[in-house]
Amino acid sequence: MVGKTDRKAERERRHARVRTKISGTAERPRLCVYRSNKNLFVQVIDDVNGTTLAAASTLDKEVKNKHANSEAAKEVANKICKLLEKKAEINMIFAAAPSQNEFLSHLIRDKRIDWTRINAFHMDEYIGIHPDASQSFGHFLRIRIFDKVPFKKVNYLNGRAESLEEECKRYANLLTKYPVDIVCLGIGENGHIAFNDPDVADFNDPKLVKIVKLDPVCRQQQVNEKCFERLDLVPKEALTLTIPTLLKAEWLFCIVPFKNKAHAVYRTIYGEISEKCPASILRRKEKSSLYLDAESAKLINL
Repeated sequence: MVGKTDRKAERERRHARVRTKISGTAERPRLCVYRSNKNLFVQVIDDVNGTTLAAASTLDKEVKNKHANSEAAKEVANKICKLLEKKAEINMIFAAAPSQNEFLSHLIRDKRIDWTRINAFHMDEYIGIHPDASQSFGHFLRIRIFDKVPFKKVNYLNGRAESLEEECKRYANLLTKYPVDIVCLGIGENGHIAFNDPDVADFNDPKLVKIVKLDPVCRQQQVNEKCFERLDLVPKEALTLTIPTLLKAEWLFCIVPFKNKAHAVYRTIYGEISEKCPASILRRKEKSSLYLDAESAKLINL
């Protein structure tokens, strides 16, 4: 019988043999996967600079997707509590999308969080949509988290402002006044983060908030996810926080379930770091974590 010590030694020899042949860089990182009896843990590593570019935690396929969401919520809650030990208040940005439902549901049930010391923002909003419409991102977050827990302050983007440029400046000033500590975000089918679609994404954008045109893939996703009945009902423009604004936050937690995100996840991890897949920039953010379920991770080589 092979003992535990022998198996461990063999595993270490195998690991050392592989590591002599593989070394990750920022442009082409190394994918490291650890599998326990129940869980999968994935890291994207830049060996040249000795940094972990992204980390993903998921479960075996037999386990329901909601567990990954609960793990993400637990880690976000842990970080909130640690930050509040050092700071009087913190600032957070939330994403509005069906992919965030389970995560938000778990997060608001964590009794350790002192929400009265948190200022909240959201990262995008359709232009022209009524703030009480079900498709409004402000409304989405209001009924799922903003009205569920007692935030110190909630700051909404107004997609019906008389002057949209002035609205962008107003929100940018708020984000400057309240530097962001944590961003909770997702990834779109086209690889967007917030509404930074490939055609309008800019890793060096000088603006904090801007007006953008939504690309066809992004708009079709809203129909596919049952947010709108038809493509012609989806607004063609939106307000969005820019990519540099999101990356300025100290911590990023990216929650990406569902099979329709599998290709975007693959490009985020393996593809070129470029605006062609805006989420690929997350590989350069040291304090970021990526949470996948079995469906969204199905194209990753494990």
